[in-house]
Amino acid sequence: MSNYGVRNYVDTYSVYELTEKSTESRIIVCPERGGIVIGCQLHGQELFYLDKATFEHPTANIRGGNPILFPICGQLENLSYEWDGQAYNMANHGVARTSAWEVVGTSEEGEASITIRLRSNEQTLLSFPFDFELLFTYALKDGKLHTRQQYRNLSKGKTMPFYAGFHPYFAIDQGKSIVYETDASTYLDYNDNVVKPFEGEFDLEGLVESVTLLDAKQREIAFPVAGGVRVRMTYDDIFKYVVLWSSNGKPFICVEPWMALTGELNRQEELVMLEAGQELRANLTIACES
Repeated sequence: MSNYGVRNYVDTYSVYELTEKSTESRIIVCPERGGIVIGCQLHGQELFYLDKATFEHPTANIRGGNPILFPICGQLENLSYEWDGQAYNMANHGVARTSAWEVVGTSEEGEASITIRLRSNEQTLLSFPFDFELLFTYALKDGKLHTRQQYRNLSKGKTMPFYAGFHPYFAIDQGKSIVYETDASTYLDYNDNVVKPFEGEFDLEGLVESVTLLDAKQREIAFPVAGGVRVRMTYDDIFKYVVLWSSNGKPFICVEPWMALTGELNRQEELVMLEAGQELRANLTIACES
């Protein structure tokens, strides 16, 4: 029998399960709820936190899994921005995480994978006046989850601004004072908007707002999670920042690779500017270490 499997079943919504027998790994994807990965079991250990009630509610923001952030990460001032003299409203983290994605295909050849697609539509154009296509492939191979991304600007004659990212919720069973393996030396504390030295260990307990690691040169970060294992995330250079956040009283931490800081579509200083007809490719890999 094949080492790899892909199956589709219903769990409130249509979900897809990717499996790799040799590493006891399993990934669960829900295309219609924002293309989200809601389960990430690597080497027998479930890494993600999921508040199942928020997943099952059709309009709730899902607390858990790994939401896709596009075309913005974070929030905008007054939930709005201006582009070419026109004002637009956009909810936190953009339109992708609240949109239904379609399944393009699946594969069990050499890996277990699913490719999903989101295209601009009447609803997205109200908030983001650009024609786009996102193609994401979730691939399970060698006990790692690879998220291969393609961002395409389908607008005619218009450069498309964006800054994408991810919002993975990792389950923890200890306190929130955690040592992060990273070469970042400073962070921006959104609780008081002060840049501070980062010395490796950080306690998210009691914080309301997030903090952002600012100056890492290496595009990877590792940290302990539930079950006595470590997560190691690696990502392409386009992800300049890593956001750390949690919610008081909840057993998770979020460690989030972002392409720009929150509010960037208001400042418009380091936007990713994708020319008409062009595409950007990027990758994020999540691994589990004992």
